[in-house]
Amino acid sequence: MKSLLERLAAGEVLIGDGAWGTLLMTRGLEPGEAPEVLNRSRPEVLEEIARLYLEAGADLITTNSFGGSPARLRRYGLDGQTEEINRAAVAAVRRAVGGRAFVSASVGPSGHVLKPYGDGDPAEIGAGFERQIRALAEAGADLVCIETMIDLAEAVLAVRAARAVAPALPVMATMTFERSRRGFFTVMGASVEQAARELGEAGADILGSNCGNGSEVMVEVAREFRAHTTRPIAIQPNAGLPEPRGGETVYPETPEFMAEQAKALVLAGVGIVGGCCGTTPEHVRALRAAVA
Repeated sequence: MKSLLERLAAGEVLIGDGAWGTLLMTRGLEPGEAPEVLNRSRPEVLEEIARLYLEAGADLITTNSFGGSPARLRRYGLDGQTEEINRAAVAAVRRAVGGRAFVSASVGPSGHVLKPYGDGDPAEIGAGFERQIRALAEAGADLVCIETMIDLAEAVLAVRAARAVAPALPVMATMTFERSRRGFFTVMGASVEQAARELGEAGADILGSNCGNGSEVMVEVAREFRAHTTRPIAIQPNAGLPEPRGGETVYPETPEFMAEQAKALVLAGVGIVGGCCGTTPEHVRALRAAVA
């Protein structure tokens, strides 16, 4: 395959995959259990989900390593297994896609608020990201996907960690924003403009947003990113905002609705279009068709 950055530079629009958590739960993940435990106990489940997204048309398939940093795994007494858990996450997706899609190594927040606002030591958190990302890279990931970040300082730590231990891999960094009267900001107060600038300076190749908003609002977020960066943009919206219905949480956006918004995302200059919470292989299949 051509490299990810070559394809984006050529103007190709790539399709990301969708949510993993819901599919894992329907396949036996227990409430309160770390999703990453399945990487070693039931890798066939990861391979099945990866194949579903591949068959739906995804160009990037995410690893089950969102909570794979030592700080996050420590909640479950699994931090001593950081390397094994992350390597297994990559290996499962690689087996499933067989070189037909990019293996996107997911790196989520540490779960700690950085000092001075919380108890998270920046040096320790950064070293933990290095440990996780080194294992992901050594296992054969094609890119590092730092995602669902709300603290820009923590996102910058993760980007710098990727640059330090996996300099050959592209780095994608996406943050979660909320709309306010003054525009879009993370809950920690970072604007789109600030995120674009500081993530780019830290070394991120691809910038953007995931989670927190439905696809229609994400079009506005994408336009704001395009106004503040020349780098490729990745947008992965939720299938709308969650709604309680009959004792269940439902995401209201249909595949057809998201597909229509995908066209607006492409017109806004987005190079990678995928999905987050509530999205399924059916949503990805509709995104693929709309972009095509």
